[in-house]
Amino acid sequence: MLSNLRKFGVNNKKIPILNINNMPCSKIRASLKRLKPYVPPGRNYSSLPGLVGNDIKSLHSIISPPIAKIRNIGIMAHIDAGKTTTTERILYYSGYTGSLGDVDDGDTVTDFMAQERERGITIQSAAVTFDWKGYRVNLIDTPGHVDFTLEVERCLRVLDGAVAVFDASAGVEAQTLTVWRQADKHKVPRICFLNKMDKTGASFKYAVESIREKLKAKPLLLQLPLGEGKAFEGVVDVVSKEKLVWNRKSEDGKDFERKPLLEMSDAKLLKETTEARNALIEQVADLDDEFADLVLGEFSENFDLLPAEKLQTAIHRVTLAQTAVPVLCGSALKNKGVQPLLDAITMYLPSPEERNYEFLQWYKGDLCALSFKVLHDKQRGPLVFMRIYSGTIKPQSAIYNINGNCTERISRLLLPFADQHIEIPSLTAGNIALTVGLKHTATGDTIASSKSSALAAARRAEREGEKKPRQNSEAERLLLAGVEIPEPVFFCTIEPPSVAKQPDLDYALKCLQREDPSLKVKLDPDSGQTILCGMGELHIEIIHDRIKREYGLETYLGPLQVAYRETILNVVHATDTLDRTLGDKRHLVTVELEVKPNETCCVTPVLKYAGCVSEDLPKASQEAIENGIHSACLQGPLLGSPIQDVAITLHSLIIHPGTSTTMISACVSRCVQKALKKADKQVLEPLMNLEVTVPGDYLSPVLADLAQRRGTIQEIQTRQENKIVIGFVPLAEIMGYSTVLRTLTSGSATFALELSNYQAMNPQDQSILLSRRSGLTQVL
Repeated sequence: MLSNLRKFGVNNKKIPILNINNMPCSKIRASLKRLKPYVPPGRNYSSLPGLVGNDIKSLHSIISPPIAKIRNIGIMAHIDAGKTTTTERILYYSGYTGSLGDVDDGDTVTDFMAQERERGITIQSAAVTFDWKGYRVNLIDTPGHVDFTLEVERCLRVLDGAVAVFDASAGVEAQTLTVWRQADKHKVPRICFLNKMDKTGASFKYAVESIREKLKAKPLLLQLPLGEGKAFEGVVDVVSKEKLVWNRKSEDGKDFERKPLLEMSDAKLLKETTEARNALIEQVADLDDEFADLVLGEFSENFDLLPAEKLQTAIHRVTLAQTAVPVLCGSALKNKGVQPLLDAITMYLPSPEERNYEFLQWYKGDLCALSFKVLHDKQRGPLVFMRIYSGTIKPQSAIYNINGNCTERISRLLLPFADQHIEIPSLTAGNIALTVGLKHTATGDTIASSKSSALAAARRAEREGEKKPRQNSEAERLLLAGVEIPEPVFFCTIEPPSVAKQPDLDYALKCLQREDPSLKVKLDPDSGQTILCGMGELHIEIIHDRIKREYGLETYLGPLQVAYRETILNVVHATDTLDRTLGDKRHLVTVELEVKPNETCCVTPVLKYAGCVSEDLPKASQEAIENGIHSACLQGPLLGSPIQDVAITLHSLIIHPGTSTTMISACVSRCVQKALKKADKQVLEPLMNLEVTVPGDYLSPVLADLAQRRGTIQEIQTRQENKIVIGFVPLAEIMGYSTVLRTLTSGSATFALELSNYQAMNPQDQSILLSRRSGLTQVL
């Protein structure tokens, strides 16, 4: 009821308390009419969220629905599989938009950035909250481009379920594999939606087979298509043995009929559906013991008598256990199959209480939330997206950031609706909230109600750790796992239009870094220039464009360069002594160490102490040594690139009494650099996984071009009329490849890239690179 609701974000005005318990219906409607939120012009929203048509509900129950009725889901897929179009249709059919948006027209709800609308791709994930048949759905539309993989990663971290969208004519594509692996890592249950069934070349059978073979998943066919390609007109519900046919005269796809399959009119289709249903029942029975007992006992002689509800409950359990994935089909662009997908989301994907989060037992109902995304708003400042795992968040309340060890205050609490937000008085566990007023919270931070609450949770975790011995400390287990931020593979210099604008550029980059942790910014110690490091050409291009549009700065980018790494090939020893007198204090350090190649791949250097060194070494000195080694390995002797795959053993360390830790770091760093210069050095270059989809007629020129780019072809697959070239290619050779590929294939080929690993360059290529870089240095 509205007895506790004092403010609801409508033009930031206070609303009088409405006691609707004893009010007649006409007065309720009149009161609710005054609760219309301000909506900027340009988008047609059908009604206040939760008040669809004439349905009068308690606003309080809309804000805080029962946890069993909440679904936190993400839409994930390869680029151009139809994620944003599917999201747009979901919003329309749930009653939250009054018109159908289109990616090509640039008027979709979730692609609200100017760069997204111009390019027709999703760049950053957008959160949308809506209701469907009594369920609250928090949906996140994620990018499909490999440059924005981190966006998918940090959203999957907080979701309870996901919808994997596939192009029915292509099946599993390169980026599909990546997002599927990410979902596996976070143990996210998912359902599959075979989109674009109306597309020429669409094949339901091929797409299902590719899920089975490439993803190693067990598909549960809950639907069959009625026709494929241009003949596609609807779907068959295998569970209920009904056909869903959309009215051809209906432009928006809202009008469709659900008809039972009859022996007289649909004999062939009924037989096919019955066989598919029996196969589905047997498949689910193999995976779920409870359902197997039911089938073998009561319905062993006739599967037709098995109620649809029993089968649906079993499919829900199997999906939650991630032993199989339900598969549905449709065409989001042609407005077919989206409503059954929404039903499947609420029916088969889990609620927050069905996911097992071990850390919740330590908080005992106190606030526990994870910050998973930060946006900067010109008017409101930083907006922080949070997934609430337990407790309640309220505006004007203080929260404690465990990672940052600081207390902050939430000024306002919003319900996210893409780029529109509605202010709310509180939000409970299981929901996704948008907070205003947090100045220091960043992506991956764990939030508690207070420091004492966090300490109490740490003590409980410690007691639990004593019962179950583990390698991690209780403090580490208390922190919710953030996201692994991939290392950037491209970099370039960025300069402001004038020296006076440098502080403005620094501020813009600081804001963008907080939003996007995969963006790295550093200073070149030799030239003093600002270096921008990103995940790809498109990533850096988008950052450059955002600085211009959002911060009004015309910046200049230097040539795009590949982020190489360096390593050594042999064992070297070095000693160094630092002896300085500052004021009346003498600082004296002598270091002897050994640097050698590490057998296993490691980005940071592995530090070992000889037995005689580690015995009496104070903690402050250990930290100083580690800092010195890490700073020395940031810049290698060949290209100034980071050093990796090395192990350092400290054999001797003599420290004069009163020597500062800064001097220890400086001496260790200098000694490591001396050793690296003496060693045989090797440049490592990023190697990319490449997948090119090309018509058979153009295969030869594409292969010839890849051979010139030092590419290695692993295999060539056939996908209907196209050839799929899978292989490896050095990143340095693939810059500007999209333009060349379009020229070679008359615009008919597509490609996908993903970082594989770093590999050693051959001596000839390395010498060419070093010569070019030395020339480049002289130019700079």
